Amino acid sequence: VIFVCSRTRASCRWPVWILLLGLSVCVSGITRQELFPFGRTAGDQSLDEGEDETHELRLEKPLAFYDGQFDKIYVSINTNGFVALEEPTGESEYLGDMPASFGMIAALQGDLDTSDGEGKVFFRQDSSPALLQQAADHINRAFPEDDVVNPIHAVVVTWVDVASHRTESRGDGLEHPGRRNTFQLVIASLETMSFVILLYPREAMQFQSTGSYTMHAGFSKGQETHFFFSKKQGPYYRITDDTEASVKKLAEQTNSGKRGVWVYEIGTFPHFSDIAPGEVPDFPLDSHLHRSTGSHSHQHPVYPDLDEVYHRPEHPPPIQVHTVQFRPERPAVVEIENEENFEDNVFTYNSGECGRQKCSRFGECRSYRSGRCCRCTPGYSGNGVQCVPDGVPQRMHGKVSGRVFVGDSPVPVDFISNSLHTYVVLNEGRAYVAISDIPAIIGFSLQPLSSVGEIIGWMFALQQPGFKNGFSIIGGEFRRKADVTFQPGGERLTISQEFKGINEHDHLMVDTRLEGQIPEVPQGATVQIDPYTEIYQYSTNLITASFTRKYVISLQDGSTQRRSYQFRETITFQGCQHDEAVRAVPPTQVLSVDQVFVKYYMDEQLMRYATRNKIGDGNENACFTGRHSCDTNAICRPGQGNQYTCECAAGFTGDGRTCYERAKTRCQLHRERVLGSRPRGPRPVPGQYVPTCDAQGEYDPIQCHASSGQCWCVDRDGLEISGTRTGPGRSPVCHDVPGPIRPTPDPNVNPLPPGSHILFAQSGKIEYIPLEGHNLKKNKARTALHLPEKVVIGIAFDCVEKMVYWTDISTPAISKASLQGGEPVHIVKSDLSSPEGIAIDHLGRNVFWTDSMKDRIEVSSLDGSKRRVLINTDLVNPRAILTDPTNGYIYWADWNRAAPKIEMAYMDGTNRRVLAKYDLGLPNGLTYDPQTAIMSQLFGVKTTHLECMNPQQGRRSRRQLMEGIQYPFGLTTDGKNLYYTDWTRGAVVVVDRYARREVDQFQPQKRTRLYGITTAHAHCPSGQNYCSSNNGDCSHLCLATPAGRSCRCPDNAVGLRCVEHGRSI
Repeated sequence: VIFVCSRTRASCRWPVWILLLGLSVCVSGITRQELFPFGRTAGDQSLDEGEDETHELRLEKPLAFYDGQFDKIYVSINTNGFVALEEPTGESEYLGDMPASFGMIAALQGDLDTSDGEGKVFFRQDSSPALLQQAADHINRAFPEDDVVNPIHAVVVTWVDVASHRTESRGDGLEHPGRRNTFQLVIASLETMSFVILLYPREAMQFQSTGSYTMHAGFSKGQETHFFFSKKQGPYYRITDDTEASVKKLAEQTNSGKRGVWVYEIGTFPHFSDIAPGEVPDFPLDSHLHRSTGSHSHQHPVYPDLDEVYHRPEHPPPIQVHTVQFRPERPAVVEIENEENFEDNVFTYNSGECGRQKCSRFGECRSYRSGRCCRCTPGYSGNGVQCVPDGVPQRMHGKVSGRVFVGDSPVPVDFISNSLHTYVVLNEGRAYVAISDIPAIIGFSLQPLSSVGEIIGWMFALQQPGFKNGFSIIGGEFRRKADVTFQPGGERLTISQEFKGINEHDHLMVDTRLEGQIPEVPQGATVQIDPYTEIYQYSTNLITASFTRKYVISLQDGSTQRRSYQFRETITFQGCQHDEAVRAVPPTQVLSVDQVFVKYYMDEQLMRYATRNKIGDGNENACFTGRHSCDTNAICRPGQGNQYTCECAAGFTGDGRTCYERAKTRCQLHRERVLGSRPRGPRPVPGQYVPTCDAQGEYDPIQCHASSGQCWCVDRDGLEISGTRTGPGRSPVCHDVPGPIRPTPDPNVNPLPPGSHILFAQSGKIEYIPLEGHNLKKNKARTALHLPEKVVIGIAFDCVEKMVYWTDISTPAISKASLQGGEPVHIVKSDLSSPEGIAIDHLGRNVFWTDSMKDRIEVSSLDGSKRRVLINTDLVNPRAILTDPTNGYIYWADWNRAAPKIEMAYMDGTNRRVLAKYDLGLPNGLTYDPQTAIMSQLFGVKTTHLECMNPQQGRRSRRQLMEGIQYPFGLTTDGKNLYYTDWTRGAVVVVDRYARREVDQFQPQKRTRLYGITTAHAHCPSGQNYCSSNNGDCSHLCLATPAGRSCRCPDNAVGLRCVEHGRSI
């Protein structure tokens, strides 16, 4: 069972204080005086008098509506009472009709009139603190369990004393003589999120219909363009139905805890699911106490007959065999197919809306055991949200932008919206990609980068039985990030692509960005790439691949050069977790590319790539099943039949079955120092000499200066050999330089074996279990560190220096030791009571810890100096803590029995907020998976449950992974597996987080309580922050934040020359 706590859950339990709030609201509703300020004195503009006036208002800040952003709106009146997101159609097309064919926010849509001079429509944009606070109060009251919202911009529209217009009823054109309506619409926006606040003063709402039309309130996205230029109604949400009673209730009821006030979240950019109504219904005092039915009094709130009615786009109804009645989250009619057509208890719904998905016009909604998902109808392929006809060639268009350095040139080549076009022959698995306006200075050097367009081949590869290509699994909306490292020069390039789905011309759209450096390919040279295979690993909302690509450069003089690059890619997407057909797809699939064509056409300034692709199991090669003996830091390369080879990944050395991190050579360090380490790759300094290194990282015997053209010989230390320098166009004759003499290992040191390991604390020692893939090599488990008479609680690993850090509550102290055999060293021994959780920022070189008796969170540099208290308020029993160095966050759990919670903050302790506090149990362990990057998964152990959440999406993303856990303490992650320590079993337990079940456990010979646990990765995760270079130019502590860093002084900075900058620099 997956627990989803979302704003639309009808079964959420209201805390006592919300019930009391419902009882305390004024039974008479709001008055005019409680509206947001309006009129001339508030700085409003007004619409011209009349019965069909429109004013276009350009916004100072974008408005998010559904999944789009808008910088202008149309404030329309008369046949109005709404705000339009595009120019509205004629009133005859939308009066009395909800939804409208255009984007609409309807406060109270009807045939209204201000031509008599009494009615007015006022509007303005407002960013004043007082008004924004008033809006924030309404929103935060409506969503009490969400993070506090602080809008930065608002639009206020007020319809004041507007009358009903009906030309055929009276000579003066007015209906309901003497009756007027006053109501207000406020759109409050953050950077990527918008809310609507609707206010209806009870005494000012005097009619509910205009002419023969009932007035309407709600939201409509408008019509959407689909295949073959056809249009259909997009999603919409009705607050009222077609009865006057529903309109009357707008002033009498609420979803925000205050009668007459209604609050909705209407859009988040770029991802959005549904309109979210406020979560605090009104509990009328008189009804709560006095209403009865028959002879039985009901001492519970009486809910209105109509809450909000959510409608989905209409479609012809299927043949109805029998009716199933139930109460969904929002009222809707569901019809079940004939039972003879049942497939594994799968139901078909007659709606384009499918749970949180919107199905393609060529798709249908299917109900599985755990929920609903879209799927394509027979004759079409895709993920159900986007479907294309089988066998019909497909086109994809997009733009390429970015900045790329070629070779050692100090001048980059800028891509500014270069056009990208793709043509795919579906029934042959062929994909053709062309990029235009490519200058010759970079065109030839782009030829090896077939990977820019290979993703298209993966999307539409021919499918072997039982396997699916990318488009069949995730459709055409996803993000891809690829890191390319060229050998032997070490140039690095990042490819970022956003696939945006299908446009109004039935073409797929993609935006591509290139950043970094590529090696130079001489002009006139061609590139040949041999057929290859790639292994794709699939998991929930994440697909990864890693491989080595070899290519041959043929020069104009007939000579050839063999080169290669390492390639790592991550694909993130929003899938439907209930789809049993997708879950049946093998977790590992092989893309086979048997034809590759790459060529740059200089006369046309055109770069072309072409591939022929198929996807399947790769003949069950060990590389595909995972039953190979390659190191976790190696790439498994499938051969013929069951043969395979192992190649150590970039940055590692060994035979492939055992790989260890290669220490940087003097040449590599020299080169990095000259180029500089920057977020978007190396940047040569104009005119400066950049050394070249061979495949082993040693100095090439011949070194050349790119600007002057001079070359010379160097010794093994990179020093110029006197008398060897030559002029431009000539190369010196250099004698072979003997290889460097390396030190031999200390025979008394027994270091940790190569590879990744699970470390865990048990009484007075820290033990390790090697990992093979993601599986435990239990027969190789050993003790890494003996710490007699110590009680080790938390442990953390520094992937840079291969150090383990731990907290000890017996001394108490915080200590560290090298896993290569170093002696334990105390780094903090004073002013500690009960240090428990500990975490490392390997980029900023800091250590964070919690103290459950002093009730605080602290930070210091890795040697224990520069110590500072970050948080010391509203903490009771802080324990688990973890860091997200790349994004600048810390997370921690407080197992306060009275009010447990999980919180987060910037690394400098600012911007603190609660992630979870309800139905939490006692949160003991937390872990973070940095590989998911955009998805940013955060896992928490409760008393009997294992859960996950996306910290950037808050409680709405909270999911239960597994229940029935006995007595967990620590938690860590590696790839698809979670590992936790269990006191009851005295074991390290392995959980497959995608299968949601335990798959293994390890019990040490000595059965005592196990405490902290962490993963010692063989190499550090990718990423950097503002503190990772030169300590962020801070004099003491550099603490990362999402958008920068804070320079902070230690608490004992008296007498120190410490410079403390602003909170975010």
